[in-house]
Amino acid sequence: MAATTEPRTGVGGDSAPGGGRQHVELAISGMTCASCAARIEKRLNKLDGVAATVNFASEHAAVTFDPAQVGVGDLIGAVEAAGYGAALPEAVTDEDPARPYRWRLVLAVALSIPLAVFAWASGSRPPGWEWVSMVLATPVVFWAGWPFHRAAAANARHGVATMDTLISVGTLAAWTWSTVVLSAGLSTSVYFDTAGAITALILLGRYLEARAKRRSGDAIRKLLELGAKEARVLRDGTEVLVPVEEVAVGDRFVVRPGDKVATDGTVVSGTSAVDQSMLTGESVPVEVGPGDAVAGATVNASGRLVVEATRVGSSTALAQIARLVADAQAGKAPVQRLADRVSAVFVPVVIAVSVLTLVGWLLIGGVATTAAFTAAVAVIVIACPCALGLATPTALMVGTGRGAQLGIVIKGPEVLEQTRQVTTVVLDKTGTLTEGRMAVSALVPAEGVGEDELLRLVAGAEDPSEHPVALAIAARGRDRLGSLPAAESFAARAGLGVEAVVDGHAVVVGRPGLLADWGVTLPDALVADVARLEAGGSTVVAAAADGRALGLVAVADRVKATSRQAVADLRALGLTPVLLTGDNEATARAVAAQVGIDRVLAGVLPEDKAREVARLQAAGEVVAMVGDGVNDAPALARADLGLAIGTGTDVAIEASDLTLVAGDLRAAADAIRLSRRTLSTIKGNLFWAFGYNVAAIPLAVAGVVNPIVAAAAMAFSSVFVVTNSLRLRRFRPLQDRR
Repeated sequence: MAATTEPRTGVGGDSAPGGGRQHVELAISGMTCASCAARIEKRLNKLDGVAATVNFASEHAAVTFDPAQVGVGDLIGAVEAAGYGAALPEAVTDEDPARPYRWRLVLAVALSIPLAVFAWASGSRPPGWEWVSMVLATPVVFWAGWPFHRAAAANARHGVATMDTLISVGTLAAWTWSTVVLSAGLSTSVYFDTAGAITALILLGRYLEARAKRRSGDAIRKLLELGAKEARVLRDGTEVLVPVEEVAVGDRFVVRPGDKVATDGTVVSGTSAVDQSMLTGESVPVEVGPGDAVAGATVNASGRLVVEATRVGSSTALAQIARLVADAQAGKAPVQRLADRVSAVFVPVVIAVSVLTLVGWLLIGGVATTAAFTAAVAVIVIACPCALGLATPTALMVGTGRGAQLGIVIKGPEVLEQTRQVTTVVLDKTGTLTEGRMAVSALVPAEGVGEDELLRLVAGAEDPSEHPVALAIAARGRDRLGSLPAAESFAARAGLGVEAVVDGHAVVVGRPGLLADWGVTLPDALVADVARLEAGGSTVVAAAADGRALGLVAVADRVKATSRQAVADLRALGLTPVLLTGDNEATARAVAAQVGIDRVLAGVLPEDKAREVARLQAAGEVVAMVGDGVNDAPALARADLGLAIGTGTDVAIEASDLTLVAGDLRAAADAIRLSRRTLSTIKGNLFWAFGYNVAAIPLAVAGVVNPIVAAAAMAFSSVFVVTNSLRLRRFRPLQDRR
């Protein structure tokens, strides 16, 4: 096949630089059952360099391909060659999928009611009622049921059979049989009512199914609609209202109270509270000021902000979340593979069973031809595998969409299986259990030294340093004193502390060992205070000036107010929490005691975190890892289930399986609960779909179920599966239930 050079387009991926693999989403039309999706998927995967999955419920194909071998035009051509339609999502209008069925359903129901009356009112039927029935049934079968016949004919040209084949064969067989016996004047039953009722019931099922499927994808559609449509961009100091698509990185725009933030950016001026609930699920507005990052589509609750755009278009947080959710919905959970294999061969098997039923009843049963014909048609109608095709993708669409509304991004369907098996959850300390920001927790001056003097000299010495502890001390000094003295002759001693001249005093700040190098020994009272503060989880630095001890400064990363409840929620799910940190044992134990964790792995270097996860796995644990930093990425990738705190680094988020956008650890338990609930819904759907066919087909073969009841049962099974999936929309976070 000749390669094409079209650029990669569509929702859900990026062009890889240097001619790498590309990803595209295609909107598929014409699918009516899971076997249609299987055919398209098989046809696409036959192309060189192509890996594709087709989602029947969302009517989309997720395709990864090598642009050096094939192009988007080739992909669309392959789908069309299989008898279906394909287009890039932006070329598809957002039309109600139930609309094509509406008027056909109205006609089918209107004409099928008198057909049913003629069939059942045996004692009061007018003369020639059979001919009237034929007139009524003909538009129902051939116009209302035309979509089924058209699809069946298209599939027949490609030598395959789908659910539409079963419907078309069943209704045409009933109509043709009845027309022949009526025209020939045979004294036997006619089945015009059966042909009409089957068409009407299946159209009703398709109509309800299409409406329910649209609802199952509402979350992702609403997410994409949340973005601002216009922005007040500053041009030469004047506010100019422009479409949000025209905002470029570096532009500055104004966000008035009540307005949506146009795109991701950094606050340049102004302070306000920003409602981030649409992204994080957290209802409490967040205070922002100069230097703080804000996300597009969040709502400015109070003050006027000037924001400089840092990410636009498909790079924004909202677009990335939508893309991750769409990618997850396009994938396939492991539990769906059996359903796919069954659906791919189901229709030919059903037709064979129907033929054998007809022959068996005629040759073995010794019954009338009408009874044999009725049983054969019932087999065809009742066995449609639509419910099997909808069982997994509808639940996946609703579950991932609900997660996005709550600030939980599920990266892929395989994650669902992993959440079910997890036994141990490993929690990083900094930024996960704690706020990730160091702050001064205590000032302990030596005898004869005031707190302000201690803070002034220590903060002045630490001010030039970039170390987190130094930054926290300098920030406290500015807050309390207003300004800091300049440090002279500054020198940083890696891993020990700093030395500097402040206001003419030779100041040293750091570990007690560094003070000892200067001939300074801490008094016994301060030594006891060091032990006490470290036992409480603080990092303690000692200070001396001109050869005498000044005192101690304790710095701590405060535990998040929600961390203890989050750990309790994880325990309630049957998980064993483990604290993993590079901090010393005393600090780690203090934090663990505050949040209710018994098992602690302290003093672990960043490069060893993945090794600790592997060691737990080797001991038979199925490990979930929660982290937020670059140094957590290897452990997140190594874990059986990786959960990234959304306030963390892009590297950590990329390495994870689940992202908690809000940065609240309590969402970890909700993410696992939602994933397990979604998996349970999928399994329930598959059980009922399989059970329906296993139970119904033998009944139809035995002649217990007539075609009309079979049509109603088939339609009900599909609607039941979709409706059962929609129950996931009612999933509530634990904190909302307290």
